[in-house]
Amino acid sequence: MKNIAKEFMEESIFRIEKNTTKIIKCLHVLTEDQIWKRPNEVSNSAGNILLHLCGNTRQYLVSALSDQPDIRERDEEFSAKGGYSKEELQIKLTATVEEATGILQTMDEYRLMKIHSVQGFNLSGIAIIVHVTEHYSHHTGQIIFWTKLLTGNDLSFYANTDLNKKNKN
Repeated sequence: MKNIAKEFMEESIFRIEKNTTKIIKCLHVLTEDQIWKRPNEVSNSAGNILLHLCGNTRQYLVSALSDQPDIRERDEEFSAKGGYSKEELQIKLTATVEEATGILQTMDEYRLMKIHSVQGFNLSGIAIIVHVTEHYSHHTGQIIFWTKLLTGNDLSFYANTDLNKKNKN
């Protein structure tokens, strides 16, 4: 039987990295102005969401699971109206994901079960990883939707994959 903890880590890393690839593809098709365009005053731009993903991933995964200081300034993620180019956002996101997945690759069962205080919540390492993976996926979907709305482009994430295959039982 495969080590369940190892499989959980591998799948979490796979999902985060796959979504990062999708976000980067969106960055490539958006213009510099579109990165910071907000649909309305109560919504966020793709740039805000990227900053938010970096902040959340760093606070939950990097800070909590590797006992590093929590340096997050959450309100700044949403108040920014620029200040980063597409290239700078990509570098920031890639560096955050590389650091986070590096930590995931070194997780052991003790650290998965240990309770951490994050953003006022007491969570196990497993709960933190589920939160980050789910949160990252949620906001990836927002970036994809906003990119399609702004550009009218089909991003063709699954262009070479037959998604109509039936399950084999």
